[in-house]
Formats: sequence, C-alpha cells, structure tokens
Amino acid sequence: MTYAMTKWEREEGVKFLKKIGIKNGQTVLDFGARVGHYSIPAAITVGKNGLIFAVDKAQKELDELSRKTKRLNLKNIKIVRTSGGVTLDFKDETMDVVLLFDVLHYLKKVEREKLYIEIHRVLKQDGFLSVYPKHVIEDSPLDQFKQLELDDVKKEIQDLNFNFQERKCDTISHDDFLNPGCVFNYIKS
Repeated sequence: MTYAMTKWEREEGVKFLKKIGIKNGQTVLDFGARVGHYSIPAAITVGKNGLIFAVDKAQKELDELSRKTKRLNLKNIKIVRTSGGVTLDFKDETMDVVLLFDVLHYLKKVEREKLYIEIHRVLKQDGFLSVYPKHVIEDSPLDQFKQLELDDVKKEIQDLNFNFQERKCDTISHDDFLNPGCVFNYIKS
C-alpha cells in the first residue's frame, strides 16, 4: 500500500469521516468494504466504544482487511463475508451510519432498491446513510451507472424513504488511490 493510502486510512480518512458526521461510540456498517479504506478510518473515528461492520463478498480483500486490523490492533472491526446479496443480517435500528461508498454501480436497480429498504430497516431513527456514487455519467461512467446521472441516483434513494441532508466533498479514497469526490448524506424520512 502506498504512503498516501496509509496516511488516508490513519489520518486523512479519519478527518473526512468526522466531517461527514461519524462520531465516537457509533456503530457503522461499511457495505462493500473491500480492503478497508473506509473501515479502518471509521474504526479509529468511532473509537473503542464504537463498532464497525465491514461487509463484503470478496474473501481476498477481507483477508487483507483482517491483516490490517491485526497490524493496527483495531479490535472494533467485525468482518462479515456475504454471498453478494443485498439482505443485511442485522437487527432493526442497530446502525448509526451506513456507508455505501463506490459500490452501488455494481448493483442492478432492483438490487439497489432492495438494499435501500434494508438500510432503512437497520438504521436507527437518528442515523444516516452516506453514499459515494462513483461511476455515474458525470464521474467515470461504469457498470450499472453508465447511463445514470447523479440526480438519478439521488432520486432513487429519496424515493425509498430517505431525505437528502448534505453533500461533503474532499480528496477521498477510490479503490487504492485518492481523488476528488463527494459523498451525499441522507436521513430516514
């Protein structure tokens, strides 16, 4: 891993996640966690009293995340491997924050809608959903998002009982690099 990504995970990412509203003691679900470029700074941000659920289907990436958590002695990250579905195996209203960062473009519209419904179910009433909608028409179009504009994605989420709250932009992680990007926070309606 590059120095820039190491610094992102341990410092810059922590600052960014605090900026978007993650706080000490919270429970965060990082859906599509991969190697933990957001799970690691989230674990540092929520501290020992908080908990991160790093969910992904890729065993190789989760193994890398596991190695990093051991190296950094982060005991507040629970790694969850899924079969790739969008059903969340968590109780109702147990998450303070759900992160959907650079993952939605892999899912067909019907899967995204099911995922938004599941997120609405697991989010606490005062929790929030944070989305990094990479790969829409305006930002390196790819996969299921190659025909969608940012407003289309925002409408999808709002149509399933979420209210747009705020947009936060900075230099953020995308795969194993840093780039300018914006995340969008939503609250339950």
